[in-house]
Amino acid sequence: MITLAQPRPPTAPGAAFGQLVRNEARLAWRQPTSLIGGLALPTVLLVVFSLIPTFRQPQASLGGFSPLDLYVPILIGFSLAMLALFGLPIPLVSYRELRVLRRLSTTPVPPSWLLAAQGVVQLSVALAGIAGILAAGAALGTPAPASPGGFALAVVLSIAGLFPLGLLIAAVARTANGASVIGRLVLIPMLFFAGLWWPRELMPAVLRDVSDYVPLGAAVEAIQDSMRGPFPPAAPLLVLTGYAVLFGFLATHFFRWE
Repeated sequence: MITLAQPRPPTAPGAAFGQLVRNEARLAWRQPTSLIGGLALPTVLLVVFSLIPTFRQPQASLGGFSPLDLYVPILIGFSLAMLALFGLPIPLVSYRELRVLRRLSTTPVPPSWLLAAQGVVQLSVALAGIAGILAAGAALGTPAPASPGGFALAVVLSIAGLFPLGLLIAAVARTANGASVIGRLVLIPMLFFAGLWWPRELMPAVLRDVSDYVPLGAAVEAIQDSMRGPFPPAAPLLVLTGYAVLFGFLATHFFRWE
């Protein structure tokens, strides 16, 4: 008995991924939530804070640094959190709502390419946002990272620890509005423990201990230490690595294209 081989489905050319990234970038430009929150708002806040005289004065309670110095790593963490909790999950949930993923499954383009394209767009915005904050900080007289290598590692692990959290939100949210609500509920307490409203250096010891194990608190600690000294300590780096593994596993387990 002769069995006829089933025809293999056509494979999308590599150039299709580049086109998909460009399309996602255009959509992000038309709905600039992540551009505003991850790119423009942190830099604007840093400039506004610099206009407050007390923010530019070194304080002994802050280890000899000014509040403005401390807000550079805090706003970098804020930028990454906005992209992770809103820029990444909301478009993916919207695609599920609008059956875009179902239509995409009928084409040679793998659905995973859409996820990768979104990651490329949000990562590009993140890097541009960080560059903007550092440039604004330098213009305002804040010190540059004392350990460029440690700073790069802290940023990479911060992205690795926060972005999978956004994918987990995309996995459990039924609607784009639901994803936005979950993102806000997660973001507000994380910003507190990151020191946006109350510097971590002035928190009671118990709150600092909690902050050390909150994803955004660990991210700010690692970035801040790389800007102050030779290299960030192992503790926040290990915490971020742990969250990357945990959230990555949960997002992979629960995420469904349909």
